[in-house]
Amino acid sequence: MSNISEVSAGIAGTYDAAQAAKTEKSTGNYGKTIGKAKLSEEGAKYYEELKKKFSGMDFVLVSKDMKDYAKQNASSFGNANRMVVLIDEEKIERMATDEEYRAKYEGLIANAQSKMPELKSIMENKSNVKTIGMQVEDNGTASFFAVMRKSSQEMKEKLAEKRAEKKAEEKAEAKKEAKKEQAEKLQEKAAESAVEDEEDYVILMASSVEELVKKIDDYNFNMRADAVQTPYEKTIGQTIDYKG
Repeated sequence: MSNISEVSAGIAGTYDAAQAAKTEKSTGNYGKTIGKAKLSEEGAKYYEELKKKFSGMDFVLVSKDMKDYAKQNASSFGNANRMVVLIDEEKIERMATDEEYRAKYEGLIANAQSKMPELKSIMENKSNVKTIGMQVEDNGTASFFAVMRKSSQEMKEKLAEKRAEKKAEEKAEAKKEAKKEQAEKLQEKAAESAVEDEEDYVILMASSVEELVKKIDDYNFNMRADAVQTPYEKTIGQTIDYKG
């Protein structure tokens, strides 16, 4: 009898250990991540299945403490060809075990995927769009975002021309003030500093694709308007006279 009890206890102990291993969270190779995301064995397995199911989308796993950061810094992980999906580790864990919760959030992702042709067209045909993505929110909705370049292509070309002119002036000045060898060193230094600075981006947020498209169009309209205004026109309505 005692032998049977010992065997039963051993089986129970093995089962409990196996279950604990499934739920114990650890870091792993989850692809693109923000923060130190950790998933249980069950969560990690489901996450791989989710990425395969929606293989046309670019998933980024976000740790629970980095959700706000992920939204604010979307420009750093944008993909020009596929929609980015920001989803946090807590949702993945619950989706792995709760069928109703999983169906709800997979439905959000599927709805976004159905709009991919429209979104891809936006990225290809509307200026200044670096990437478009979605974030799965805590309240059971999805928000869409567009990462927009602050400088239009035309403005960047003008900036590049000015930099080239400045580089030529520095080269001519260097030849006047120094020997040939010193001038060449100065030219090399100027060339290095002339490398284009990292672009700045603006992130537009919307609750639907339709709203996002409108915001993109409004943003580009304002960019074009700013580009043709004179410096004086740009100051009108932008300052407040506190003198009274």
